[in-house]
Amino acid sequence: MAEQRNRRKVFVGTVVGDRMQKTVVVSVARSFRHPEYNKLVRRRTKVKAHDEEQKCRVGDRVKIMETRPLSRDKRWRIVEIVQKAL
Repeated sequence: MAEQRNRRKVFVGTVVGDRMQKTVVVSVARSFRHPEYNKLVRRRTKVKAHDEEQKCRVGDRVKIMETRPLSRDKRWRIVEIVQKAL
């Protein structure tokens, strides 16, 4: 039987900052049910992602993938731009 390798995490988020070189700040939203109250709770996390071609702008919807540490804060990279900002 073939050994199953760990899959890298892939999220879709919105670019909220693009002032750094080859780095963008992406806001990733997640929702879950509260364990006690069973209410849908929404949380946001801001992560730094590597943007090699510097094509992302604020407002773009992007797909990011987990990767090896690229700097002190960067552990994600841009896979594709899902939707450009208006």
